[in-house]
Amino acid sequence: MRPLFIITFALLALSTSAQNNKTKTMEVAVWDTYVTKKDGSIIHFDIVAPEEIKDTTVIYGYGREYLKTKGQEGQPLTSKECRFCHIETVRPQWEVEIKQKGYFIIEMENCK
Repeated sequence: MRPLFIITFALLALSTSAQNNKTKTMEVAVWDTYVTKKDGSIIHFDIVAPEEIKDTTVIYGYGREYLKTKGQEGQPLTSKECRFCHIETVRPQWEVEIKQKGYFIIEMENCK
């Protein structure tokens, strides 16, 4: 009877260890953003950031960093232009950039 107990205990320990070693998939928040460009047209992009970031000043900061890369620094980016949209599982192509700089931008319209 004793060997059966040891085998059962060992299998239970292996099962628990395997469950604990599963990598947790990152969840991200998508922020839908529409900003009026300097020429009057609208640029539409999504800001993707880890879902635990809820501070809008951080999210808007990411958007402002992106706008600088498009020559649109100084354009208003507030709750009027940028709103939380939904939570989803991170996509592999976003994850590397999110880990490097904290966010990823999905260019939607008039981003060139």
